[in-house]
Amino acid sequence: MYSLIKPLLFQFDAEKAHHLTLDNLQRAHRFGLLSHFGNKVMPCPSTLMGLSLKNPVGLAAGLDKNGEYIDALAALGFGFIEIGTITPRPQDGNPKPRLFRLPEHQAIINRMGFNNHGVDALIANVKRAKFQGVLGINIGKNATTPIENAVDDYLTCLTKVYDYASYITVNISSPNTKNLRALQSEDELSKLLGALKDEQARLQQQRGRYVPMAVKIAPDLNLEEIEAIAQVVTQVEMDGVIATNTTIDKSSLGNHPLAGEAGGLSGLPVRAQSEYVLQHLVYALKGKLPVIGVGGIVAGQDAATKKRLGASAVQVYSGMIYQGPSLIADCVREWVHTR
Repeated sequence: MYSLIKPLLFQFDAEKAHHLTLDNLQRAHRFGLLSHFGNKVMPCPSTLMGLSLKNPVGLAAGLDKNGEYIDALAALGFGFIEIGTITPRPQDGNPKPRLFRLPEHQAIINRMGFNNHGVDALIANVKRAKFQGVLGINIGKNATTPIENAVDDYLTCLTKVYDYASYITVNISSPNTKNLRALQSEDELSKLLGALKDEQARLQQQRGRYVPMAVKIAPDLNLEEIEAIAQVVTQVEMDGVIATNTTIDKSSLGNHPLAGEAGGLSGLPVRAQSEYVLQHLVYALKGKLPVIGVGGIVAGQDAATKKRLGASAVQVYSGMIYQGPSLIADCVREWVHTR
């Protein structure tokens, strides 16, 4: 079904197509039609950060920033859903156009800039959702918040979403918020995650419930930086790491007309860099934390590769734009058959 719809969607501006697709997905869900859009996903019970998953293939953050489509997306067969990135206050994000498809590379460039309706709106949407599975909420900082005060925004979001999340992701790796990636440096990362872990412990005691917390890192890291991050997340006792976000390296695009566009590149071109970070991060962590593999998954075999490299689960987004919801079933099937 998606193969029939895709040519029509690709006639629209990428951001318009994004909203059109999600709105129609919501309608299809209401009428019980989503079984026509993807293959049946085989069962593959898994665990991640102490959570029980239907399968280890999740939706990456960014597709549903405000948690408006949780039930419809879950009906496609994902083992877990991650919404956001959310910020304390609503913000428009960067000027349009800010989302670009590169079909010949199975890639997307985005410079959305954490456009979202704010954390309170997301919580209201989560409350309305009927989804009972594993829901991750991805948190970030507002663009107008100085980088030296970033921890305040993360703490605000953490405190507000704690009661509504199965796990929380700390996004410090988007290339589309000025200076955000500076938080990946060893000292800054240690301060930020240390403060968040203290708040997590306080909330656990207050609410009587432990919500795991992961950190999402960039693919544009060298070996020394990967090892430093591994050391910090181990020391502060994070619950997991998500590797990786989009890349700022567009050299793989050659002379493509869009190669000069600012923003993060996702899809097939980020696969090699994401696998590099995943492999070395898993080695540096020595099994102390689970890693979720993200980036460049455009076929089931890509999910299998991440499993072989040590990922405990994977997330997809850009690959689904090109392959459709059947990518979920393909990834689960390859995961099951990979040792």
